Amino acid sequence: MAGQVGASGAAALLAQEPLMLGASLSPDPLFTAPLQPGAPLQPAATMKPSEADQPLRPKLLFPSGAPAEASPAAGAAGAGVPVAEPVGTAPLAPQRQLVLDRQRRLLTVLENGQELKRFPVGVGMPGWETPVGTFSVIEKITDPVWEHPAKGIRFKPGPDNPLGSRWIGFYRDCKGRSGFNGQEQLEVRGCVTAGFHGTPNRASVGQAASHGCVRLFDEHVRELYELVGLGTTVKVLP
Repeated sequence: MAGQVGASGAAALLAQEPLMLGASLSPDPLFTAPLQPGAPLQPAATMKPSEADQPLRPKLLFPSGAPAEASPAAGAAGAGVPVAEPVGTAPLAPQRQLVLDRQRRLLTVLENGQELKRFPVGVGMPGWETPVGTFSVIEKITDPVWEHPAKGIRFKPGPDNPLGSRWIGFYRDCKGRSGFNGQEQLEVRGCVTAGFHGTPNRASVGQAASHGCVRLFDEHVRELYELVGLGTTVKVLP
């Protein structure tokens, strides 16, 4: 795995099944219920004269929960009166997920099933592969502190920080790990977190060069950071 993230986190991985869009919002029966066949119409005489002469006004719920009638004059003047909207008209929030193709070393951001963005990435080296599976974003950190997983050396935020300027964690385990990384034998004990992060080593993007994390150009990880939130699905393909 990659190293541990200083204040709250660690180093890199990803994935989870595409989020399923929820069922369509039910229409408001107040606006869509048909008139029942044969139902008698209420004569205007059953209403008080003062009520029959007044136009219908929507009821609003204020923060206190007490209903109040909207004032057309106040609403037109922008006096802070909330605007009543029919139930069921609010648009669905966009559903996003991240799909990492380890073989192609390509990260795709999907929104409602359609491609929104695509980024080249670096992935885990042989023996330290980025885990395959479905996960979700579990933490986001700006200007992270990185700690070497075996030596305990800490790197403060800055241009030389191995995690760059953004960290997006999506996987954690506490099994530990050991193996040769091409230069030295590493043994990692305790819990580690894998995620997406920037890197000062730009030549490693597009390569299998990390200890399991997913490396992006720093300008790309800044953009990715703004596109995801906690709980965003992350799916890692073999």
